[in-house]
Amino acid sequence: MCGIVGAIAQRDVAPILLEGLRRLEYRGYDSAGMVVSGNDGVLSRIRATGKVNELNILLEKAPLPGHLGVAHTRWATHGKPTVSNAHPHICRDTVAVVHNGIIENHEALRVQQREQGYVFTSETDTEVIVHQVYHHLEQGKDLLAAVQATVEELHGAYALGVMSKTEPGRMVVARRGSPLVVGLGIGENFIASDVAALLPVTQRFMFLEEGDVAVLTTESVEVFDRSGVAARRQERMSELTADAVERGEYRHYMLKEIFEQPRAVADCLEGRIADGRVLEQSFGPEAKRIFDEVQGVHIIACGTSYHAGMIGRYWLEALAGIPCSVEVASEFRYRRPVVRKNSLIVTLSQSGETADTLAGLHEAKRLGFGHSLAICNVPESSLVRESDLVLMTRAGPEIGVASTKAFTTQLVSLLLLVVVLGRRSGMAETVEEQLVQQLISLPGKIEHALQLNPQIRDMAERFADKHHALFLGRGAQYPVAMEGALKLKEISYIHAEAYPAGELKHGPLALVDADMPVIAVAPNNDLLEKLKSNLQEVSARGGELFVFADEGSGVATSPNMTVLPVAPTDDCIAPIVFTIPLQLLSYHVAVLKGTDVDQPRNLAKSVTVE
Repeated sequence: MCGIVGAIAQRDVAPILLEGLRRLEYRGYDSAGMVVSGNDGVLSRIRATGKVNELNILLEKAPLPGHLGVAHTRWATHGKPTVSNAHPHICRDTVAVVHNGIIENHEALRVQQREQGYVFTSETDTEVIVHQVYHHLEQGKDLLAAVQATVEELHGAYALGVMSKTEPGRMVVARRGSPLVVGLGIGENFIASDVAALLPVTQRFMFLEEGDVAVLTTESVEVFDRSGVAARRQERMSELTADAVERGEYRHYMLKEIFEQPRAVADCLEGRIADGRVLEQSFGPEAKRIFDEVQGVHIIACGTSYHAGMIGRYWLEALAGIPCSVEVASEFRYRRPVVRKNSLIVTLSQSGETADTLAGLHEAKRLGFGHSLAICNVPESSLVRESDLVLMTRAGPEIGVASTKAFTTQLVSLLLLVVVLGRRSGMAETVEEQLVQQLISLPGKIEHALQLNPQIRDMAERFADKHHALFLGRGAQYPVAMEGALKLKEISYIHAEAYPAGELKHGPLALVDADMPVIAVAPNNDLLEKLKSNLQEVSARGGELFVFADEGSGVATSPNMTVLPVAPTDDCIAPIVFTIPLQLLSYHVAVLKGTDVDQPRNLAKSVTVE
């Protein structure tokens, strides 16, 4: 979602801020801006709607020299995407603020501030923050104390970068509910909402904890916890490098990430399997004790991760005999679930900062559900830090908004969990051995599926003039169909829906005609014959079918039905393998449609607000 970059250095910071914003473009945004404190302390600001390149054009016309600055990419929540609503916000030419998150009591603060004579120039909730900081400065506080007093008056989530003309040698930052990282340099320090933004300037990082406020100068970083007491935060070295987030030979990040999946899956498995068995220590030092207590699993996730959780439910119940519930996090946090003792709460999130998933974890803990496991791609994230057990997906940086390799590595991680829980519920050793062998074969199976790329590119041409599509699957392939539909609608803007194939005659069949392409996934399993009957229902109504079918399924191309054969795949890992063609289809359709594949409209990579 919104992105923050800040720097205090002995060199001009505007180029650092601009490059940082470019590296955060994948998060999704609609406007951008920066403010720099010049050598005379004057705050100079530029803002623009659209892409970060619009800021670059403004900088080329009128450079902003200075050693202290903050910058921001905004994803509109309060107020339209306009220049006046773009960050940074400034109060009376003295204080500048960038903000990620949502201030829930902004309306009450706005009323109070208007009575105090403050004039508002935007529709944002953020503007109340900069006025409040200025108000406390006017009361005689220094910048640190003014920010500390301000955050005590804010309700909601925030990551803040604050600078003032009165203290040109310091930047004050704060976080609660939104991520913020401090980058450490020599004679310079930085802030960002994502490590990726700072990789060109440092690989040393400090991760602020919930409620922290920090002061940055060129030579030091001082951290204070939520009670205002000085605190130490561990310095960590990032394993990422600046070129790890480059596109290389690929036209789009999404295509690069689709083709990275064999490597990502292999990395996810590395060191977690030995002698044909899954090593449960991979989940953490307390894994054995916690897993011994588990009597059920409750998965909480959003979007693509929710689809992964749905597939995980099929596996947990069918293979491990463990009862499993899967919920959309934004719904779980507001309903009144029945507490099941000794449930393992499993949260799935690529970023580990998804606001609804984090809130769902907090609610599950408050209700007393049981222990928690985070399956995540970002080791320094809030979700990881707040969970009892952790399994990192090791997918590597995922820049495209439409998730691909994060999804498949989440599925691999869930299969590892199925095995370790299955041992405790009577799973035979031979079954574990078979699952392990299937997992080991998975990178090769994905490589084979990727070889379908030319045929899928040709197939995509038949979708270029379509406005609606229907995806079908049965059993564990139903969530795969849901994920395929989501990918198509996310990046091509074609309206797409998914149904269990058996539900066709209960409504969706009314939509089927020659203008409604129907996409089905058909592995060679015990539901295949049922699926064939469903395909006949579509064909009989004149629908145009596109079927990704196991080579041994006996499903062949015929009038109204195009079949693309997928190499024979074991039923357990079939959901992972059959996901690959659907990703490629959505990608090529989007390219033909001319949409912004990596940054689709209205969407954000890391959804850090409710």
